[in-house]
Amino acid sequence: MRLFDTIHGMESASIAELQAELANLRLQKDALQQELDALKRRFFGRSSEKADEWQQQLFDDTEQNIGNAPESTQTTVGSHTRRHYPRKPLSDSLPREEILIDIPEAEKHCACGHDLERIGEEVSEKLDVVPARFVVKRYIRPKYACKHCEGSGDEEKPAVRIAPMPPAVIPKGIATPALLAFIITAKFVDAIPLYRQEKSFARQGVELPRQRLGDWVLAVGEGFAPVIEQLVRELRAGPVLLVDETTVQVLGEKDRPDTSRSYMWAAFGGEPEMPSVYYRYAERRSTAEAEVIVGDFGGYLQADGYEVYERLTRDRNDIVLVGCWAHTRRKFFDAKESSRKAGAADEAIAMIAKLYQIERGLEGMPRDDSFAQARAEQVTPVLEQFKAWLDKKALHVPPQTALGKAVGYALGQWGKLVRYIENPYLTPDTNRIENKIRPFVVGRKNWLFSGSPGGANSSANLYSLIETAKANHMDPYRYLRAAIERLPYASSSDDYRKLLPQFIDLKV
Repeated sequence: MRLFDTIHGMESASIAELQAELANLRLQKDALQQELDALKRRFFGRSSEKADEWQQQLFDDTEQNIGNAPESTQTTVGSHTRRHYPRKPLSDSLPREEILIDIPEAEKHCACGHDLERIGEEVSEKLDVVPARFVVKRYIRPKYACKHCEGSGDEEKPAVRIAPMPPAVIPKGIATPALLAFIITAKFVDAIPLYRQEKSFARQGVELPRQRLGDWVLAVGEGFAPVIEQLVRELRAGPVLLVDETTVQVLGEKDRPDTSRSYMWAAFGGEPEMPSVYYRYAERRSTAEAEVIVGDFGGYLQADGYEVYERLTRDRNDIVLVGCWAHTRRKFFDAKESSRKAGAADEAIAMIAKLYQIERGLEGMPRDDSFAQARAEQVTPVLEQFKAWLDKKALHVPPQTALGKAVGYALGQWGKLVRYIENPYLTPDTNRIENKIRPFVVGRKNWLFSGSPGGANSSANLYSLIETAKANHMDPYRYLRAAIERLPYASSSDDYRKLLPQFIDLKV
């Protein structure tokens, strides 16, 4: 009997072990399946994180939007309905050219014998375009000399006198500030590579090899280096600094193959009313590179969960690290997409949506202490509810699953995630800096790589000035044209500072 009990006990233990091992294998299978699904979505699926219709309602104030939305008409075409919205009026800032379309003089007489009188008019506006055209500017400098002697009679003055050429960013170059600004705007704002510009210029009868265009862009970017130094000072002078980075391929790096991955760092900061945007090329994605960006900044540093920022602020009491709710939401969105049914991930996304709904409801308020207080009062209950939900889920959700990873990420970042309510100039996420990186990413898809480290540095300088101009509601072309024209006359730190988009006077 004892032998039977022993054998039975061993069989029960073996069954329990097998059941536990089977459960563990099932968890591993589910985790691997979720990773596979995530990879499939990354390469073949949609990349947006649009909320479901019921979640979108959390963001939209339907009654408010009804009054602001333009009225539309519907036209049935085949089996579907087309919605037509009214045409927007053309901007008043555009120049107008009036074209009179009148009836013949013979038709201006009435059958009763009297002349017709003008009682009004109908005005229709059509949008026209004048294509860009090249103009050759001929600078004529008269020469003067004395015909009565071989010299001037003054040893300090030359015998033949001529006015000097105006100083230029590219000495003896044929490109005017307007042309340089046009080329740079096309490349860095409209993402048109130089080889496409070369073809466009050739169609207009102007032969400008892309190599020459590249040399011009490089020279202008290098020439703005002293202005960038002033931009960095302005960047670090504000209460909030946002930092992010993206990859870039650079050819000709020392002791590195051309296939190496380099990085373009980006930062958004400065005075809230006059923001600054700064780009910096680097070979590494290291703490040392982040320290170069942050420098002597003191205040709130907002970034994603990359460990470099944690290490950077570990020994600095003057910097408070703030997390990003967009990255947290992305984790739960991935968990939702990995699951074949709605569940906990949807609950998390809905609670995060409430935070953004509160943020949208406070739009229009001045960013001061009253804003921070009103936001904290509304957000705190939601944060407390979400934290309790996370703590509960952490006890029941396997950490190796997509949902478990999302819960673990949120709890690991929690102390930094809730800090955005401490300062009115902080927002829930790092979207402001990610929106500044997007133009670089769009351009990268077109020009693919930088030809040299010098070219990457020059591009970083130009992106910095262009995106700072855009952040200060300034037309990039107008700014660049004025700044390139005035740059050769600058010699002091104050002169270079006045060339920043925040301080330049375009009316001069």
